[in-house]
Amino acid sequence: MPSSVVTGDSFAAHDDPDHPESEARLKAALIGVPDGVKRIAPEQAPPEDLALVHTPKHIATIHSLCRACPPGEACYLDPETYVTRGSFDAALYAVGATQQAVEQALSGEHSFAMVRPPGHHATPDRAMGFCLFNNIAIATARALREVDRIAIVDWDLHHGNGTQAAFYTSDRVLYCSVHEMGIFPGTGWPEEQGSGAGVGYTINAPLESGSTGADYALVFQKIFLPAIQRFDPDLIVVSAGQDASFDDPFGSMLLHPEDFGALTGMLLEARPGALALALEGGYARSHAAAIGSIFAAFDGARFTPQGGDAKASTRLLVEAHIAAARSAIRT
Repeated sequence: MPSSVVTGDSFAAHDDPDHPESEARLKAALIGVPDGVKRIAPEQAPPEDLALVHTPKHIATIHSLCRACPPGEACYLDPETYVTRGSFDAALYAVGATQQAVEQALSGEHSFAMVRPPGHHATPDRAMGFCLFNNIAIATARALREVDRIAIVDWDLHHGNGTQAAFYTSDRVLYCSVHEMGIFPGTGWPEEQGSGAGVGYTINAPLESGSTGADYALVFQKIFLPAIQRFDPDLIVVSAGQDASFDDPFGSMLLHPEDFGALTGMLLEARPGALALALEGGYARSHAAAIGSIFAAFDGARFTPQGGDAKASTRLLVEAHIAAARSAIRT
């Protein structure tokens, strides 16, 4: 199956060179994209598409803060999240590129939107955690005009609180997140399972620090993949943050580049069809190699998860989830 990357220089207008989420980070990650992969130039999303997820007040606030930021400076919304004069336009490109990747996948081509700023922490009414607007949530909401059900898999180091919030009451989106326990943003506990019509369509797997590819693979095999197969989505999209890498400065996980290829391969084996991915975190020296493994999986390579046996705590988490699922079926 062919693959593509949606990326370009359009995101450089959102840049603070002294911040870890900078244009240099994206350039370093792009080194991992193999030669010959089709490159698609990003297009801006229509501004009105932001309202598929975000409140009018939030959209207007980000727009006005960007316009008020002096040229050449970064203006901070909180200690971690900044805007520049060009951030609103760059964010529209990030949303648009993610929408393009989803469209490519729906047409039968694996596609990775390598964009910035990232998005999965942006809630309907708040920018946070380096994120201004929720790229993958907006692209998913737009795609739901064409298809019935979409599964989102989030393997970023951090829980995607914004994406969870966007679809917490929906039975048309299955949100599955595996992340490091007890770190920013402090959400993503197993008890968070959705509400209303969305009960059971949010699945969180918080793992202890020091977890390896073996732990992630067990969560995929025993929790995520069975749930995805039951849900039978029209498309799987991935919040692809590679900051669970062993050498990433933001976390304490121990994944190796091959592990991201292994997770990609598992998703491909679980459901026929193309994947759409959008870049979230990833700040390690090994990030480019992780990107390369993902594209290798697109091309048919399969990887063995690293790390030996899964932790006892991960096995307990899996057993508890399976027991809860069986109980729900009985009732």
